[in-house]
Amino acid sequence: MSQSEHPVDNAMRTERLPVVVIAGRPNVGKSTLVNRIVGRRAAIVEERPGVTRDRYELKAEWCGREFVIIDTGGVTERGDDLDQKVTAQSLRAVQSADVVVFVLDATTGPTAEDEAVAEILRRVSSRVLIAANKVDSQNREAEAWSLASMGFGEPVLISALHGRGVGDFLDILISRLPPPLVADDGSRRTPRGGETGPRNVPAGQRDGDAVAAVAIVGRPNVGKSTLFNRLVGDERSVVHDIPGTTRDAIDTIVQTEIGPLRLIDTAGLRRRSRIGEGSEYYSLVRSLSAIDRADVSLLVIDGTQGVTHQDQRLAERVDIAGSPILIVLNKWDILSTERKHEVTAEVEDRLAFLSYAPVLRISAMTGLGVHRLLPALQETIAAYHRRIPTGRLNEVLKSIQAAHPSPGARILYAAQGAIDPPTITLFTTRKLDPSYLRYLSRSLRERFELGPTTLKLRVRIRGGH
Repeated sequence: MSQSEHPVDNAMRTERLPVVVIAGRPNVGKSTLVNRIVGRRAAIVEERPGVTRDRYELKAEWCGREFVIIDTGGVTERGDDLDQKVTAQSLRAVQSADVVVFVLDATTGPTAEDEAVAEILRRVSSRVLIAANKVDSQNREAEAWSLASMGFGEPVLISALHGRGVGDFLDILISRLPPPLVADDGSRRTPRGGETGPRNVPAGQRDGDAVAAVAIVGRPNVGKSTLFNRLVGDERSVVHDIPGTTRDAIDTIVQTEIGPLRLIDTAGLRRRSRIGEGSEYYSLVRSLSAIDRADVSLLVIDGTQGVTHQDQRLAERVDIAGSPILIVLNKWDILSTERKHEVTAEVEDRLAFLSYAPVLRISAMTGLGVHRLLPALQETIAAYHRRIPTGRLNEVLKSIQAAHPSPGARILYAAQGAIDPPTITLFTTRKLDPSYLRYLSRSLRERFELGPTTLKLRVRIRGGH
């Protein structure tokens, strides 16, 4: 959904795009909704209240309308001094908003805390849109309507976690934004003076530069720091046999034959049950943040241990982030021939959902196979930023449908709404079967040579024509 899901930079502030603030009491799913809107895990989501402490600003886009979305900490009347500071910061965000999305938990109905937040939001009631979250099925729709008693009109029923109703919610949201104006030069601007419409983002321009970001991720002690040091050519990161030596995400820009790269060495990601509340927890948060701001991730797996359950979970987490993945099987030089066949079979079986991802077999310690990384990264980054011409896209879709029509539905037309990764919206007569969507994804990936990058398909039903 988003074209450039990264913290708002100074240029964005100058453009003054419409501002959407996500507000509500703690733990109702605000950050999950933000992540759903921007199409990746940009905000930290944790099943406990108070995880989001600061305002977190992101740029998002829906149907050609760009806007700034602000994820806030929960608004609460109770709590310690820190909670009150979070509430004060959230209220400042509300005052600056063009639209305030008041997120409520449909499974609990209105609570006393919700009423307290509503009392505050009534000062800007004309700009409030209620999102009744956690409506995961039709069975919960009836109970969600009790939230209309909050006095801000009919709630929009959604499930931020599963995506149910979010498309309709976004249609309503952008209809509430200030209308774009046409400037003298023909460009579209909002009443705040910001230009709207798609903006191409150079490779890696998540942190205000044009350097592609490559995150090296994996479980503790699989050789991430050793690979990082070999690519950097310097003992930039501590390497030790004790798991968890790297306690933070370390960035280093290196000049390579494919241009400059920002290499990010991350702390090893453990099972959540083994993560404490102190530095290990924030080390995890920074590692996940590194994944989210990367253009591509190198998933390092210890070949001597094979693909573990934790490797699977981590691969799923990186895949959800939306950036391309290269699977790196490390310590390949010390494996027997029989073990190499076993590990290859494990990758095909346990990481089948990453079937499009290249598998590189290396030894970070000796340098075996490391020279193949840069060409693979070059191809991957190019595909990640690729924009497909609308005419060509619809020609290919027409031929795909002619060869294999969708049962009971037809694709009217399509357009690429975002890059990083390529995201295509399909306008259809009816809902497409999941198996047909997988067929479309494979076919489009092959036709446009997208390689290992994720291809996102969104479906918008326009009715029969």
